Amino acid sequence: MQLGHNFAVIIPARMGSTRLPNKPLLDIGGIPMVIRVANICIEAVGREKVFVSTPDDSIIEACNSFNVNSVRSSAECSTGTDRVLEFSLNNDYEFYINVQGDEPMLNAEVINQVAFNLVDSCMDVATLCEKIESKELYFDPNCVKVVYNSGGKALYFSRSPIPAFRNGLDIDLDVCFRHVGLYAYRVGFLKKYFIFEKAFPQLLFLQH
Repeated sequence: MQLGHNFAVIIPARMGSTRLPNKPLLDIGGIPMVIRVANICIEAVGREKVFVSTPDDSIIEACNSFNVNSVRSSAECSTGTDRVLEFSLNNDYEFYINVQGDEPMLNAEVINQVAFNLVDSCMDVATLCEKIESKELYFDPNCVKVVYNSGGKALYFSRSPIPAFRNGLDIDLDVCFRHVGLYAYRVGFLKKYFIFEKAFPQLLFLQH
């Protein structure tokens, strides 16, 4: 089932990754990674609602080659949230979904889920997590872990192993969760984010 007309999906992408240079255009079976992510999003909301936001000509060219919408974002945007914010200032959607361009294993159902979770809640921002299935992943710093309370509110995120266990060998994976790399925002949150960013740029910490 596709999302309603009030949603847009933004995929922030840039070539300047320090951990994996040129990551958005990494070839996966003949298709750049960011295009694979975009195609998953298109399945969820339709082609006209999906936009890759990037400052890089090479990514725009790849989008054009695969018939994926792209918008040129400012090179001054330092985070994915900044790119979504920039897009929202020039468009009129009620909800925005930020899908990280390095999540080619996502599926359309997950994108729908985070959006419907936001609509059904009183929250301004929603994201997802899933159980960690192995101790190797629990200790992997590339896996972002999350701890949340009984109401489903995220308490904190970390690349370190969390929650911590007194006995390092006695790890209960049933209470260990990894963050899934997408967010849904109400446009009102993005407006507040914009005001806060202008007033206190040195305090921002949404570095995703």
